[in-house]
Amino acid sequence: MPDIHIHRDHDLGLARAREIAWKWAEEAEKKFEMECTVIEGEDSDTVEFKRSGVSGELVVAADHFDLQAKLGFLMGAFAGTIQGEIEKNLDALLAGGKAPAKKAASKKTKG
Repeated sequence: MPDIHIHRDHDLGLARAREIAWKWAEEAEKKFEMECTVIEGEDSDTVEFKRSGVSGELVVAADHFDLQAKLGFLMGAFAGTIQGEIEKNLDALLAGGKAPAKKAASKKTKG
């Protein structure tokens, strides 16, 4: 199954990062019919998401976002497009966070 990994550093702090992550989850639920669950922690939160052919999690910390997704066989054919949409959406939300987002490595691996 193809995997998607996206990492973004930021200077927002945990409270603002949580707001952005929750907004991302709401948009994913509406736009992509994802089922999202937010698990709050002391130092970070995890947004678990899933739908047919896609599952993963977005870890939200005070200084970074780390998204891991597994794509099923049929969705794997669209891995590049899916990754591009996630990156575009997350980067747009970070840009609206009023702090400079630093792009970090994003990669697609096959596994």
